[in-house]
Amino acid sequence: MLVAGANAGDDLAFEELFNRYRRHVAYTASRFFARREQIEEIIQDTFTKAYFALDSYHGTHEKSFKAWLTQIAVNSSYDQLRRARRRPEQALSDLNDTESHEIALQLRSAGRDIESALVSRDLAVKLLARLSAEDRLVLTLLDVEGFSVAEIAEMTSWSVSKVKVRAHRARAHLRRVLRRYL
Repeated sequence: MLVAGANAGDDLAFEELFNRYRRHVAYTASRFFARREQIEEIIQDTFTKAYFALDSYHGTHEKSFKAWLTQIAVNSSYDQLRRARRRPEQALSDLNDTESHEIALQLRSAGRDIESALVSRDLAVKLLARLSAEDRLVLTLLDVEGFSVAEIAEMTSWSVSKVKVRAHRARAHLRRVLRRYL
């Protein structure tokens, strides 16, 4: 197993783990941050922490390593958010009138072709951006990544009920936003 090899000091095994899971960590970080530099910082931080904590990983199959690594990425993202709160930056979280009008038009005219799929993806990104980082993370891990509520609770160190409540509230918020444009 690659983890055992990396833990034994095999740099090629760790490099393979990095190559295999880099995109997943980037995707997890993108639920918290939009800027590429921030995402790259989370990737570096996550794999650095994972490298030094490999001996604490006791999973037996690939999915458990992915969950373990996701937990490290989530924790690194939270650390970065805490640092960012100490030095706040201006966030553009509200849609302006032009974007609101564009979203309304996109929702009304969505078709089944490739252009429509790209528009839908762009719309989903804009809608998810209206959620808090924690709500975006929960919905992404649950609906896109396919993790169970229990796995998400373990990754985030939250209770199962908190994960369920966050998912429910995030979906309700998205429904309210969508109703305004339909």
